[in-house]
Amino acid sequence: MSVSNEPNSQAVSAPVIGLTTYLEQAQTGVWDVKAAFLPKVYFDAVNRAGGIAVLLPPQPVDAVVAGRILDGLDGLIITGGKDVDPARYGQEAHPATDEPRKDRDAWEDALLTAAIERELPFLGICRGAQMLNVALGGTLHQHLPEVVGSTRYSAGGGVFNDNDVQVDEHSRVAGLIGGVVTAKSYHHQSIDRVAEGLVVSARSHDGTIQAVELPSVPFGVAVQWHPEQDYDDIRLFEGLVVAARTYRGSHRPDGVA
Repeated sequence: MSVSNEPNSQAVSAPVIGLTTYLEQAQTGVWDVKAAFLPKVYFDAVNRAGGIAVLLPPQPVDAVVAGRILDGLDGLIITGGKDVDPARYGQEAHPATDEPRKDRDAWEDALLTAAIERELPFLGICRGAQMLNVALGGTLHQHLPEVVGSTRYSAGGGVFNDNDVQVDEHSRVAGLIGGVVTAKSYHHQSIDRVAEGLVVSARSHDGTIQAVELPSVPFGVAVQWHPEQDYDDIRLFEGLVVAARTYRGSHRPDGVA
């Protein structure tokens, strides 16, 4: 059987999307080691949306390293995970706040800063929305049940609660998913004071911020829920991939879009 050397046109034009990962103690077989990992649903959504997924584990970083990484990407996703270190927004840790993952915080802050500077399309998911807000100078509610009076967003035990979200009809998010969405929620923190430059584009009925966007870049969107958990709705990922393909066409030497 012969193998064709002809390039696959879809693969050639597919944008490369980087996804940040966890770095935690993990077990597999006889091994119990610190490891980088990310649930498959994240990069499966990127693949189904037409992108090529590349995983980005936390590691030592500065502006030069972040720039080198983004040189090879057409889009970026800041994924969910442990709580952002409250010291980053000038607060003491709440008893319910996770132990800080300072390496991941620094990693994602540097990647977001570089992405914004070069207008690389990005999508923040859950922690990713919080990280974006903190990186730009905003703050977080450290334990949302104390604010809204229930655990509707944080059932625990790996159970994602459904919560209705109202989207601003004039927002980029509405252009992607419409005016109302049933969100898959798994978070006990949320955005409090919104960073300068960010615009709130969705809330739930109790006022909890559910999406923000950065109008100063072509595509800078972050949602508090977990769109990767809804197999039948990949519109946010498709929006990122479309923006990343446009970015690739205008920034890559081959000019392929």
